[in-house]
Amino acid sequence: MPLAAIGLLFVSAVLHTTWNLLLKQAGEKYVAIWWGMLIGSSLFLPVLFFTGLPAWEIWRLLLISVVFEIVYYIALSAAYNDADFSLVYPMARGSAPAMIAVWSVLFLREKLTTGGVIGLVIIILGLLVVGGSSFFHKHSRPRLRGILFALLIAFSISIYSTIDGAAVKHTAPFPYAVLILFIAPALMTPFVIRRYGWAMLKDELVTHRLRLMVIGALSISAYLLALWAYSLAKVSYSGAVREVSVVMGAFAGWQFLGEKLGGMRVLGAAIIFSGILVIAIFG
Repeated sequence: MPLAAIGLLFVSAVLHTTWNLLLKQAGEKYVAIWWGMLIGSSLFLPVLFFTGLPAWEIWRLLLISVVFEIVYYIALSAAYNDADFSLVYPMARGSAPAMIAVWSVLFLREKLTTGGVIGLVIIILGLLVVGGSSFFHKHSRPRLRGILFALLIAFSISIYSTIDGAAVKHTAPFPYAVLILFIAPALMTPFVIRRYGWAMLKDELVTHRLRLMVIGALSISAYLLALWAYSLAKVSYSGAVREVSVVMGAFAGWQFLGEKLGGMRVLGAAIIFSGILVIAIFG
């Protein structure tokens, strides 16, 4: 795997963990992520006058990806409202590479290598540690809803990452990513306005403008870097290496948000990442 791709994916992971941490600390998370994506993508839209639009033959892939991006945003907001950051983030990001491997076997008829199977087993073990961490504490109960939302997030990630990885082999990553991340919140706008009202949305923007701008800018930048790496290396390996963020996310929830059971979740996240590395190297 090219060192340039590894470097891009590491920076992308840092940015991704940071904006998710900011979102977790936001008040109304659904509104925050909607404003963040809308503002962030709007900041990058003028560049399309110089880069042009994505190739027309991949627009069908682009629109399918938009649908799963919307599912991702909705599930992410619900998960952060319901469960700890150090539970949701590692489970969601850590499950996606395993799902991508499963889809490749079921739908693309690819055969997993021995290393790939070992990696999947390690990831599942790590997920059990993260998801079942509450069993190790007598004053805590497992957050089943949070776990289910995390798995829905992972499912969405696995679908749109596979689609986007295929698309950027045939078109420039920058205009493709910017359009996806603009169209998704734009399509969500009628629902958001109807549910929350313009007065509440305006108040959120005025009160937390800087946070929303940072969330938007970091999220767009993180995904642009990931797509750039996808265009340089195999998508399955790139998607796995990018998930170094699972360890960062577990650690951030423990140290910066004061979440309980953080140590156990960091251990689970480390196990997940070791499984991801096995898939990336031997899968």
